[in-house]
Amino acid sequence: MAPNYHYHNIFRLLKTQDSSRKIAIFSSWLDNRTKLVGEGLPESGNIHFDYHYDGLELDTISFPHDKQGNYMHLIDEAVVNNTVSYIKTNAPDLSWVYLEYTDDMGHAYGDSKQFYNAVEMMDDQIRRLWEAIQQRQQQFGENWLLIVTTDHGRDAEPGRNHGGQSDRERSGWIVTNAKKLNQHFKKESASIVDIMPTIASFLNISIPRDQLMEIDGISLTGEISAIESRANYEKGKIHIRWKTIKKERKAKIWLATTNNFKSGGKDKYKLVAEVPLEKEQADINVSNIPSGFYKIIIETPGNFMNLWVKPGKRRLID
Repeated sequence: MAPNYHYHNIFRLLKTQDSSRKIAIFSSWLDNRTKLVGEGLPESGNIHFDYHYDGLELDTISFPHDKQGNYMHLIDEAVVNNTVSYIKTNAPDLSWVYLEYTDDMGHAYGDSKQFYNAVEMMDDQIRRLWEAIQQRQQQFGENWLLIVTTDHGRDAEPGRNHGGQSDRERSGWIVTNAKKLNQHFKKESASIVDIMPTIASFLNISIPRDQLMEIDGISLTGEISAIESRANYEKGKIHIRWKTIKKERKAKIWLATTNNFKSGGKDKYKLVAEVPLEKEQADINVSNIPSGFYKIIIETPGNFMNLWVKPGKRRLID
């Protein structure tokens, strides 16, 4: 596990904008806090959670590890109980709740009774979390956004593994109470990368432009201008396509031939075209800009879309 902290996570973005806002994490897995978010690390912005409840997988006294993996369900129960209790008495601005038992049962048994039972158990856990949120909304008039998702799909047969490029492995699901869901969500083009910008929009986080140009997703709520960007390279030209949601003003097409951002540097983007959004396409001549890859940003009034194109690859998508 080697996160690249040059790409700022949602907790860092929130704390950087307003350090007084509270963040919390509830997780069986300690690495979510210490490695994925990188709490306390200079390279991750030295952010600290205001509250955390995690690392229970290391407590083999309270949760003896049995061969069937049932101890992980007990850990998830403890995580949920703690989350419910904390939410009722506190109101973090941003929380992450991580539950693991369904993942363990999927890897161990694939498509099976054990896995389906685990899903039913998690469904009950989410119900309890939602009821705690509803209690706060009713008692304090707060506005809460809940997003539930999975981190990956599973292989077609037997449903135990992942890491490939099959449709089932690349597919995920998103459950939310969000209001004002936009066409990106309703047209079923949404994906897991859209969750972070959706949360950022809900929390009114202003994302710096250099970070914004590196975000793969699009907010699932509010007004957006375009979705479903595509690009392919052919004979010295990059053909870019998208679907317009709001026919207003123009789309700006930016191009870079470096990826210095990955190592903490800056990429010099060149404005290569401005076209009406309703045109839904742009063709960019790059015959005089030879490169092994091209980073493309489609900037619209409502949202950004980014693409990578490599000569020799038939098509790349956002």
